[in-house]
Amino acid sequence: MDKVYSISEFAERVNVSMSTLRRWDASGEFPAKKRPSGHRYYDESDVRKLLNLTPEEMRKVIVYCRVSSHSQKDDLAFQIESMEAYCLSAGIAVDEWVKEIGGGMNFKRKKFLALMDAIVAGEVKRLIIAHKDRLVRFGFDFIQHLADRHGCEIEVVNQESLSPQEEMTEDLLAIVHTFSCRLYGMRKYRKDTE
Repeated sequence: MDKVYSISEFAERVNVSMSTLRRWDASGEFPAKKRPSGHRYYDESDVRKLLNLTPEEMRKVIVYCRVSSHSQKDDLAFQIESMEAYCLSAGIAVDEWVKEIGGGMNFKRKKFLALMDAIVAGEVKRLIIAHKDRLVRFGFDFIQHLADRHGCEIEVVNQESLSPQEEMTEDLLAIVHTFSCRLYGMRKYRKDTE
């Protein structure tokens, strides 16, 4: 069932003023639905219609799997296998599998950006990932907010409950690892600069 919005909630959701919505309703340009009590409301189908989003039945369920480097191809294969087993056991019909090799702190990954574009376009109903860090190493809460705003549910299969200290330690290690890889990669340019 589609989510139901009051006029104020709908105005915020589609970034239009309440007076514009009332004017559209009165003119018949974009009428609101009415309850038996006379209260007006909108639902998620109205969001899709107003924002020219994909109809609900055409929206995809996508599984996203990622590893950081080519040396981890075996890990990627295991991740895909695990996600297949999870989706089969949960009875989830998957429309698309996205497999990518690239660092979790790199926001310029081609498949990641294509996935974000699809979410913003309203083409993704559900995104399934093994761990939060498989999607992004930092900024997951922002990605979650973006997905929520565009009607996409992000399902994290393996929820880890780390203490704040453990989480910070993992984040710091990821930062150190990323920058040490960059420094190592810059060694080949040393001869050019000398």
